[in-house]
Amino acid sequence: QVQLVESGGGVVQPGGSLKLSCAASDRLFSFNAMEWYRQAPGKQRELVASADREGGTKYADSVKGRFTISRDNNWNTLNLQMNRMVPEDTAVYYCHADWLVRADSGSYEYREVWGQGTLATVSS
Repeated sequence: QVQLVESGGGVVQPGGSLKLSCAASDRLFSFNAMEWYRQAPGKQRELVASADREGGTKYADSVKGRFTISRDNNWNTLNLQMNRMVPEDTAVYYCHADWLVRADSGSYEYREVWGQGTLATVSS
């Protein structure tokens, strides 16, 4: 089973930057969408940014203009550059990826994998 491993979390002051990275254990595995989610203390997990195989990206309104998602299909890595961070960005950030597998019946089944999470803290 393919795994995702995140790195890059830490503590930063308001206005600072962090870069998160996510690497798949199988460089040749073919994912559909790859995304970053986050979960702040006491809140539900939310989608931060997504990147499809063709290079299309989407962002949550709260991070538009501050965060940049990038994906390298050759190395199966996903990055999240976070700039001008604010205390509300404090959360555990999770990498997520999904793909489809073809069943014997000919239909396609959805599969997904999550990373273990990395903590980003914005504090003065």
